[in-house]
Amino acid sequence: MSTEKDLPQHPMRWVPSLYLASGMPFYAVALIAGLMYKSMGVPNDQIAHWTGLVGLAWVFKSLWSPFLEAAGSKKMLVVLFQMVGGGALGLLALSLQLPAYFAISIALLGVVAIASATHDIAADGLYMASLSNTQQASYAGWQGAFFNAAKFITLGPLVYLAGYLEKSLAPAQAWTIIFAIMGVLLFSLGLYNSWSLPGTKNTETKASMHSIFVTLQDVIVEFFKKPGIWLAIVFIILFRAAEGQIQTIGPLFLREAKNLGGLGLTTDQVGTAYGVAGTIAFLGGSILGGYFASWLGLKRALPWLILAMNTPNLAFFFLSSSLPENMAVITAALAFEMFGYGFGFVGLILFIMQVVAPGKYQTAHYALGTGVMQLGFVLFKTISGDIQVSLGYKNFFIWVMLSAIPVLIMTRFVSYGDAPPGASKSGATEGLGKTADA
Repeated sequence: MSTEKDLPQHPMRWVPSLYLASGMPFYAVALIAGLMYKSMGVPNDQIAHWTGLVGLAWVFKSLWSPFLEAAGSKKMLVVLFQMVGGGALGLLALSLQLPAYFAISIALLGVVAIASATHDIAADGLYMASLSNTQQASYAGWQGAFFNAAKFITLGPLVYLAGYLEKSLAPAQAWTIIFAIMGVLLFSLGLYNSWSLPGTKNTETKASMHSIFVTLQDVIVEFFKKPGIWLAIVFIILFRAAEGQIQTIGPLFLREAKNLGGLGLTTDQVGTAYGVAGTIAFLGGSILGGYFASWLGLKRALPWLILAMNTPNLAFFFLSSSLPENMAVITAALAFEMFGYGFGFVGLILFIMQVVAPGKYQTAHYALGTGVMQLGFVLFKTISGDIQVSLGYKNFFIWVMLSAIPVLIMTRFVSYGDAPPGASKSGATEGLGKTADA
């Protein structure tokens, strides 16, 4: 494994821009694409199917992560994949003007997803190689803050701008401008980071591709040999059952016409309520959830965290039943849901960090655990559209709340190993911020 030589660049010159560039393509795929397709008249089940499949890039990224060690420079990889992602977003913007825009844009979203997932590996590797353990802990908060700043920018101001543009332009033209802006922003971050990032010259002989493959094989074998691992995998997947469905269909319900059971909000109203108030509530919930888990300990806190994450889904049942028109009521309900989502999700991050990851290959097994976590999200995201079309919005949100029961029951049966009584001080908030909407 290579060690890397750090140029004297102050971390505040590059940590914020590095993780802003990690978050922007991620949220473009995970959240913004669905709203764009909804505005362009794509059915909910098709939106859920295809955006869910594109998310598989983050499921399997740990399988090719060891091979990136063969590259001469992590800085080179980071800048390259930021520019590739920016270029793909720009091409996606242009594709919206074509008759076959849906197939072409999905393919380009796939390119964005693969580039973004690969960039995340290189970015985290650069961060760890360039900073001491003390510095890593000191700047971990900035990682999560700027990753989530990308969510605020994309789901807030950019979605609001899309709604404003939709009032005078066709949806395809409005969203062409939005994705073009995101492409330019990401490409510009690549240019900036080509100057700001620390150098990464290798000072040791790189491992051969064969030895990397052998190590990867051993990592996977050892992961599945862990006691209770299959029960843990089922637990991780089911943890995301309700969330994967609500985070996919919830924004589409907000945009759906009232005569079809939705709230009939405009795109800019969604940007204000979900992107601004919702993001702030999510961040507040995640911070408090981390302190709660640290205070109570993982085993005792986990059932409460699961309840906190899923009980606020009642907000969507309330909205689908009453169909309020008052934006203050709608915004408050969405903030309540997102606060609970942030508060409870920390439980899954800590379960992977403290129960699944420890052992010979702790970092690699944490990556595999988060891959399983993303798989759970993708599985339920992909089928959510079919379930919603079959049940309608009101019954769908009842189904979502029932989907949380199996994982709550499983808290009595999963092994907690030697999990320490408190939360990880340096990793919990960062991991939450970077994986919650995967």
